[in-house]
Amino acid sequence: MTTQIAEPGEEFARLTGPYRDELLKLCYRMVGSVHDAEDLVQETYLRAWRSYETFAGRSSLRTWLYRIATNACLRAAEQAGRRPLPSGLSGPGHDPAAPLDPRRTDLPWLQPFPTATPGEARDPAEVIADRASLRLALIAALQVLPPRQRAVLILRDVLMWRAAEVAELLGTTVASVTSLLQRARTQLDSRPGPGLAEPTEERQRELLRRYVAAFERADVDELTRTLAREATFEMPPIPTWFAGRETVARFLAPRLPAPGRLRIVHAEANGQPALALYLGARAGDRRAHALHVLDVSRAGIVRIVAFMDPAVFSPFGLPQTEPVR
Repeated sequence: MTTQIAEPGEEFARLTGPYRDELLKLCYRMVGSVHDAEDLVQETYLRAWRSYETFAGRSSLRTWLYRIATNACLRAAEQAGRRPLPSGLSGPGHDPAAPLDPRRTDLPWLQPFPTATPGEARDPAEVIADRASLRLALIAALQVLPPRQRAVLILRDVLMWRAAEVAELLGTTVASVTSLLQRARTQLDSRPGPGLAEPTEERQRELLRRYVAAFERADVDELTRTLAREATFEMPPIPTWFAGRETVARFLAPRLPAPGRLRIVHAEANGQPALALYLGARAGDRRAHALHVLDVSRAGIVRIVAFMDPAVFSPFGLPQTEPVR
């Protein structure tokens, strides 16, 4: 009887494949772009494949892949700089009737991250972890940190690695890791941002249903009632943003599409509810318009980031056009 020996490529794929998803999330947390994160994971696997025969199990395979990925992310972050949201650049606008600032296509904006696939069965523990560690506000805050502080905070506070493990991965000392972590925590703690009182699932579903219905009917009053008092509305790549329920409602009122022109598809981004808006005439296909990522609290919808670049639809498996039904 002949024993079939797996080819090196098959063995590499079998052993490293299970880590791809967590490496993608690591890279996204580091660079704030799902497209760049996918490229960095590809680079990680290419580098790992090239040196796989010399790996020889000197550390765990997971630690080895994380070392390669983290170093790739550090290089990318140092070269590209941070990816902000509009609220990370300036204060809110005060006149919702004033012309908007022009789109800033020269800036590398923060991008949303798909955390669910339609019909996908997910571990409830993974869902909870995604909500906590991939929330858009946290990713935006991480982007402010210098790359090495960012890496240490993610590895220590998000992934719960021990200080000695992080020091070994980064090729530094435990004392240095402790210092970097302290500085990162201090900087994040100094940033403003109200904590969210998490709603029940029933309350969240109700708010989403009302928000969608208000947009579809162009009902400004109902839309206003879904918003929390401190609600904010951002729309990258447009740098203008607004804060406060009444100001947000005044901005959106003249911009709500006429009934029948809008189709909304539910999605999930960064462990948060998201809505893909398609806009068009009553007859003909509707085109990708914006992806709304929502922070929902017991008091209402507290933050809306409306990504106005149709390119963000692709990682969610969302088409650029939707036929009128």
